[in-house]
Amino acid sequence: MPPPPHQKPENVLKRAQELIGVNQAPAALSLLHEHVTSKRSRNVPITSLEPVMLLLVELAVEQKKGKLAKDALYQYKNIAQNTNVATIELVLKKFIELASEKVKAAQQKAEEVQSSIESAAVEDLEASETPESILLATVSGEQSKDRTDRAIVTPWLKFLWEAYRTVLDILRNNARLEILYQSTAMQAFDFCLKYTRKTEFRRLCELLRNHVQTAAKYSAQMHAINLSDPDTLQRHLETRFQQLNVAVDLELWQEAFRSVEDIHTLLTLSKRPPKNIMMANYYEKLTRIFLVGENYLFHAAAWLRYYNLLRHSAALLATGQSKKADNPPATEADLQKAATFVVLSALSIPVISTSRSRGAMVDFDEARKTKNSRLTHLLGMTQAPTRASLFRDVQSKSLLRRAQPQIRELYTILEVDFHPLSICQKISPILKQIGADPEMQKYIAPLQQVILTRLFQQLSQVYETVDLSFVESLAQFPEPFQVSRGMIEKFIMNGNKKGDLSIRMDHATGVLSFDVDVFSSARAAHAGSAAGSAESETGSVQRLQSTPSQIVRSQLTRLAEALFTSCRYIDPSFNEAQIKAREAALARAKAGAEKEHLEVLARKEIIQRRKDQASEAQAQREKENARRKMLQEQALQQAEAARLAEEARIREQKRLQSEREAIKRKEVENMLKDMKLDSVNLEDLENLDSNKIRMIKLQQLEREKNTIAEKLRITGKRLDHLERAYRREEAKKLPEDYAKQRERDLAAYEAMKARTLKEAEQKHKEDLELKHRLSRLMPFYESFRAELHERRREQFEKRRRDAEREFEKAVNQRRKEYRERKLREKREREEKERALREAEERAAREREEERKRQEARREELQRLREEREKERERAREAAARQQQREEEAMARRRAEKEKQAAAAAAGSLPIREPQPISTSGPPRLNLIGGKTPTWREREAAKQAAAAGGAAPPSENNTPPPAARPTPPPMERSSSSDVPSAGPPRLPLAGAAKPGGWRERLAAKEAAAKEAAASGNAPPPGPPPRTGSGRGVPLDRTGSGRGVPLDRVGSGRGGSKDSKEPAPEPLKPSGAPGKWVPRFRRENAGN
Repeated sequence: MPPPPHQKPENVLKRAQELIGVNQAPAALSLLHEHVTSKRSRNVPITSLEPVMLLLVELAVEQKKGKLAKDALYQYKNIAQNTNVATIELVLKKFIELASEKVKAAQQKAEEVQSSIESAAVEDLEASETPESILLATVSGEQSKDRTDRAIVTPWLKFLWEAYRTVLDILRNNARLEILYQSTAMQAFDFCLKYTRKTEFRRLCELLRNHVQTAAKYSAQMHAINLSDPDTLQRHLETRFQQLNVAVDLELWQEAFRSVEDIHTLLTLSKRPPKNIMMANYYEKLTRIFLVGENYLFHAAAWLRYYNLLRHSAALLATGQSKKADNPPATEADLQKAATFVVLSALSIPVISTSRSRGAMVDFDEARKTKNSRLTHLLGMTQAPTRASLFRDVQSKSLLRRAQPQIRELYTILEVDFHPLSICQKISPILKQIGADPEMQKYIAPLQQVILTRLFQQLSQVYETVDLSFVESLAQFPEPFQVSRGMIEKFIMNGNKKGDLSIRMDHATGVLSFDVDVFSSARAAHAGSAAGSAESETGSVQRLQSTPSQIVRSQLTRLAEALFTSCRYIDPSFNEAQIKAREAALARAKAGAEKEHLEVLARKEIIQRRKDQASEAQAQREKENARRKMLQEQALQQAEAARLAEEARIREQKRLQSEREAIKRKEVENMLKDMKLDSVNLEDLENLDSNKIRMIKLQQLEREKNTIAEKLRITGKRLDHLERAYRREEAKKLPEDYAKQRERDLAAYEAMKARTLKEAEQKHKEDLELKHRLSRLMPFYESFRAELHERRREQFEKRRRDAEREFEKAVNQRRKEYRERKLREKREREEKERALREAEERAAREREEERKRQEARREELQRLREEREKERERAREAAARQQQREEEAMARRRAEKEKQAAAAAAGSLPIREPQPISTSGPPRLNLIGGKTPTWREREAAKQAAAAGGAAPPSENNTPPPAARPTPPPMERSSSSDVPSAGPPRLPLAGAAKPGGWRERLAAKEAAAKEAAASGNAPPPGPPPRTGSGRGVPLDRTGSGRGVPLDRVGSGRGGSKDSKEPAPEPLKPSGAPGKWVPRFRRENAGN
């Protein structure tokens, strides 16, 4: 079936509006979708297609047909992206706007439904709430609202989310539509934040990441976005910062951290420095992320970076080097707040790690190093921060002067003063002030860990043993932040586990014993941190005295220092020797400095070269590993693809099998339902087929038929008896009933008769009265009727005359048209006849010309044929003369040869003198049939000459050999017969064709007569060839191969002195040119 003809967009739009007018919106949407997605629409002008798309988008939103809208929008983007980008933006904005309006309308409808439900639930407005109503409202109130939203609002929210995804997919990786892409992403973020759609927000973030990866992968495509463009990168950064803000507002901290990584990646690609206000937002969000993740070290580092940025922005604004809109607010209050949080977050860094791990060595795990490195890069720092480095920055940048007084006092108590018995008492008022601030309240828990760490560190320097109740009394905090004894014990166990504390606890006596072993590790003296936030090795806690372990470790060094000092004061020569040794060392150093410098440079070059070689080898290994890994991944992918394909095939087979079984079961169930077989068990459906079902149905029908027949028989019998009883009783009461009925009929008849007479009389009186009233109007009526009749007659006559005139006019017009049509047809007919006549004449002329051309061609061919016939006749005559001359020459040669042979045999023929070959004359031609004598013939001639007494001729005096007699020309029966002598004759043009046997016989007779007339009649037989040694010669006469040779004396048989007569020659075999074997010749001779 051919496809429907393509319609114009205007016609399609009009047809769709007509369908919408008759409530056929789905059909209109299908029509518009088919038109837009058709291949023929690619060449349609965009201005004509834009209204179609707008109407399609509107109908798709109304009917929630997101897939149709997506297909149409993709097709429209492909059509219009190279010519008009503004129309794409218009259609997509319309799509998003309509979907948003539908969501708002659904929310309003849901609120109306919920309010109506709540108002309907309250029956008595004056009645007070009962406990049952309060409990019921608590249980079902929110559930009913959720159900309402799920039924009304959620479908439109889902449609709006799909609309955002569709638009983002359409606009991705297109530089012309990049601004609309970023604005749509912002709208999608607002959608997720407004409706708290956390799952959709995660999917949106992943979708945007995939789009960026796709843009980097296919950057060479036409209209692809360029991430190296500063404006493009700035727009992506703004989108990612909005993504980070929404993630923090939704408290999706993992997604926020991934957004931070995305921002850092884009910042590394950017060639333009980011705005300070954006980086301030970046660091502020990082502080919140790290605080939620309880990573207090990097939380404090992020606050420090934030403070540095604020201070830098304040300096730029003060000098006028930057705009105020590009920098965050950097007033003195903002700087004081940032400095306060920097110091407070640094103080909150735990000295002892609170994370769950297997020991202190876990800090050096590779994964932790990698994580710390990543976080360091996110903060833009060169090395990982530590607690000590943060405090050094705090002191170097004078942050304590900007911080709040209570935070400065807290820093002094924890990091400067030494007061183990009053540390908690001094910090308690500060903790109250910190707890009163909602933003600072989050630091109470880590500060308690730091305070306990400082408490035990300072107690370990003063006491060896201490009571646990005493420690509990010292660790007193304000009421909301109290720590229990279990928390203190847990803290001590965690510190011992990490190796940061060395405390023994005796639960029986409730005593804490600090480690005083002189050979114990020094780690307990300066606690470290497992999170990379440990204090420096020198420690930051003031010490009143050295511990026994420190005394043992430093005893030898202190003794050496005392002896060295004593020697300096007691022996002056010791100082002189020290001075001389130092001067000698300086002289040696000066003497070998240059050489050492050169050696160091050479070693540096060697090290650099080795490093380069090592790096090249490492790069080669990495490349090889990557190639091997890629091959393995490809193999795994192929295997996985094959496995997935096999699984898909198996699933498809199972699905088809289950569908077939389901269809079969459904057919059986339908058949059972149609047959109304309720007695069949549904569990046996698999064992049933159509034949069994028909058999069951027939059996059931047979049973029902018998049952119904039995019931009919019983019912009929009962009805017969009942009807008989009814009629017997009825016959008794029929006369009485007839009399009563007759009386009722008479009474009714009389009543109806009286009523009819009365009504007729009343009607007659009314009619008489009406007649008397109307009789006075009759003269007026008659006159009016006559006038009206006359007026109507005049109008009729006028109309009739007008109609006759119109009729005559129409008849004349029709006659005129008829005459004109006839004249026109006549002219057309004459024109056609003239054209036909001209065509016939032209065809006749062409035929005559063609006939003349054919006659001229035939005459030319006839002339050429006659010329060729004359040429052939001349060629035949020349061939006949040539043949006659050849026959005469052959006859002469044959006669001469016979005469020479006869003379040689008789010995009486004189030897002819050799004629010298004339060098001046023309060379002798080797005529046809002529042949140079062989050596046997020449030898026979020599022997014959010797026998006749003549001297053997010399080489120079050798007479020319006699020409062999040429046999008469052989008659051939067809052109395929080749003569035995001479070259084959060519069928030359003009040569006479060979005739039949009569012609050949006549030719022979004519040749014989010519020979007899000339006196050169050939002898009856050829001369015998003696001395050939080949036996009896064959008689080849009549064989068609010429005269037979006499081979006597040829050395093939017989003797030259033999006097025996020659035997009779063999009879010819009759086969022209056939060779006869020797044994047959001998047998024939015998």
